[in-house]
Amino acid sequence: METFKIRRNLSDAGCDKSQIEEFLNMEQKKDRQAQYRMLSQHRVSLLEELHREQYKIDCLDYMVYAMQKEDKN
Repeated sequence: METFKIRRNLSDAGCDKSQIEEFLNMEQKKDRQAQYRMLSQHRVSLLEELHREQYKIDCLDYMVYAMQKEDKN
């Protein structure tokens, strides 16, 4: 892949500048396994963040549910 596309994709995926540079260094060294590990770790981090945010949404949904149930009574 060309460098611009790699930078853009990683940036869009939430990687910071240091992560992008590290990934490009791995690209120059042709260290695919390290790249796969890095991408996998970032994916796990994003999923954990997603789950934390989903929990917050669930808490709000429960509050709305409880309030509406109380208002019906």
